[in-house]
Amino acid sequence: MPEDGGVRNNEARSRFEMLVDGATAVARYKLDHGVMSFTHTIVPQEVEGRGIGSRLVKGALDEARSLGLKVDPVCPFVRNYIEKHPEYRDLLAA
Repeated sequence: MPEDGGVRNNEARSRFEMLVDGATAVARYKLDHGVMSFTHTIVPQEVEGRGIGSRLVKGALDEARSLGLKVDPVCPFVRNYIEKHPEYRDLLAA
């Protein structure tokens, strides 16, 4: 796990992780034919309301872009993040 606040792609568990004050926020995904489908985002209650989910999703989307993947935002939080940040709309799968 990276230092507090760093986003890590845990490929073995198909999720992005971010450690904050001893709690781990996660964004789960499925990878299939070049499309990363984000299925669920979890931010532990003890660190909610601090922008953790947004930082986690930003890091995950940046990683998807660097890997040349498209994104399917099944998770409502990820979908809303992309709607609010048009610079990520080019990652959307058709």
